[in-house]
Amino acid sequence: MTAEATGRLDRGDGVELAWRRLAGRGPGVVFLGGFNSDMTGTKAEDLAAFCAAQGRAFLRFDYSGHGTSGGRFVDGTIGRWAKDAACVLDALTEGPQILVGSSMGGWIALLLALRRRERVAGLVGIAAAPDFTSRITATLEPEARAAIERDGAWHRPSAYGDPYPITRALLEDGERHLLLQGPVPIAVPVRLLHGQQDPDVPWELSLRTAAAITGPDVQVTLIKDGDHRLSRPADLLVLRRTLAALLPEDGG
Repeated sequence: MTAEATGRLDRGDGVELAWRRLAGRGPGVVFLGGFNSDMTGTKAEDLAAFCAAQGRAFLRFDYSGHGTSGGRFVDGTIGRWAKDAACVLDALTEGPQILVGSSMGGWIALLLALRRRERVAGLVGIAAAPDFTSRITATLEPEARAAIERDGAWHRPSAYGDPYPITRALLEDGERHLLLQGPVPIAVPVRLLHGQQDPDVPWELSLRTAAAITGPDVQVTLIKDGDHRLSRPADLLVLRRTLAALLPEDGG
């Protein structure tokens, strides 16, 4: 089994992005993590093992301000993290890639598929959360809204760890990258997986996303008892099978 190479990529301004990469046949697989997560989560580890066993190229990385990458989380925005993803894709992969985006990573994957059409062969969303900043803005309590206006950030409680900052810059920049206000012209195969017990991103969003994508090869898989993370063994099996169906047997 091929060992993962590791490294750090200067994105051009002195901020280094940490990455892990498996050499292998194409099309390769690129994992795009979620908001305030990193590349060592259960889904990323499982996909790395899957791709290693298949001899498939695989890349994962941390956005700036995430995991072991440089930069500050509070300086991050959707636009900045989408540029991080494009930088890594351009520098560390060759040929067509299948993007696998989890939560916010699903939004990043859609943006990347629009910006690098010639490099993206397919897309898998796991509880994909395009436009999530607009939903945060719409549901902010007065106290949170006042903190953002006063301090530039509000620390949102999390069921997965310590509270994390929601910044004014994140919300304002998010408005410039909204996708679901009109058609999303992506023609490659798209698969959207979503748990119907997701407390963070409503499963109906995957149906809305599928409707907005203009390409014909779009499928949504709903997991009735699935949560937001979709990291149980049964969920990971669905993910592996979904990805395998998008990958040619001969690597061509």
